[in-house]
Amino acid sequence: MELSLELDNRHCVRHLLLVDTAEMKISARNVLKGRVIRIVDGAINSEVTLEVAPGIEIVSIITKASVESLRLAVGSDAFAVIKASSVMVAVE
Repeated sequence: MELSLELDNRHCVRHLLLVDTAEMKISARNVLKGRVIRIVDGAINSEVTLEVAPGIEIVSIITKASVESLRLAVGSDAFAVIKASSVMVAVE
């Protein structure tokens, strides 16, 4: 499966199809395939930005060592793996 994303006229997600994780052995079920579009290195950590659909970005702070061991670079394909104990809901 690939990522499929539909936006409404306010650019809010209406429909999202997640990546099949059959090849990965992880407990998280929210996995989004994307492409690295930016890496900002700090002293210890790096801020990695993935574009998971046109105009939709997910930013993660990971260690510089992780960036190196994963061989991340701008243009690399990567996955955003989201594991959370709660999900917040908001309205306007």
